[in-house]
Amino acid sequence: MIDQILNDQKSRMKKAVENTAREMAVIRTGKASPALLDNIRVECWGGLHPIKQVAGIAAPEPRLIVIQPFDPSTSDAIVRAIQKSDLGLRASADGPVVRIPVPKLSDDRRKELSRHVKKLAESGRTAIRNIRRSGNDELHKASKASDITEDEEYRTLSDIQDAANEAIAEIDKFLESKEAEILEV
Repeated sequence: MIDQILNDQKSRMKKAVENTAREMAVIRTGKASPALLDNIRVECWGGLHPIKQVAGIAAPEPRLIVIQPFDPSTSDAIVRAIQKSDLGLRASADGPVVRIPVPKLSDDRRKELSRHVKKLAESGRTAIRNIRRSGNDELHKASKASDITEDEEYRTLSDIQDAANEAIAEIDKFLESKEAEILEV
C-alpha cells in the first residue's frame, strides 16, 4: 500500500513537471524554435489539426521558422492559424512554404514574458504541493485505519517530501533556463 501511494505521488509530480516544462517551451524568446508553434491548430480537411500533423517545421536560422506543408493547399490555412494565434508572429506564404520571421523582443516584452514564466513556474510548484498534500492525507487516513504503522507513515511522509523537493527543483531549473533565454539580447 505504501509503495502504491509513493509511486502514484511520484508519477503525478512527474506529470506536473512535464506539463510546466511544456507550457514554458511554447513561450516566445526571440529565437526561432519549432516548439513555439506547438499549441497552434490549423483548420483544414474538415477539422482542427495540430500544426505538426499538417506540416514539417524547421528553424534553419536563429530568426526564421520555415513550415513545409505536407499538402501545399493547406499553406493559406497555416498562415491564417498563425495570424490568429497570440504569438504576435506574421507568417507569409512563399509558394508551398510558409516563412515566419521572428522579431527581436523589446525590453518591455521581455519583462512581461519573464513575469509570465514565473507565474507558470509558481502554478507548477503549487500543483506539486497539492499532490504532496493529497499523498500525506492518504497516509494519515491509512495510519488512522491501522493499515500502516506510524513509523511507516513518517518514513513515507519524508519520501514524499523528498520527491516534492526534487520536482520543485526541476521546475526551478526550467524557470532559470527559460528566464535566461528570454532576457538574452
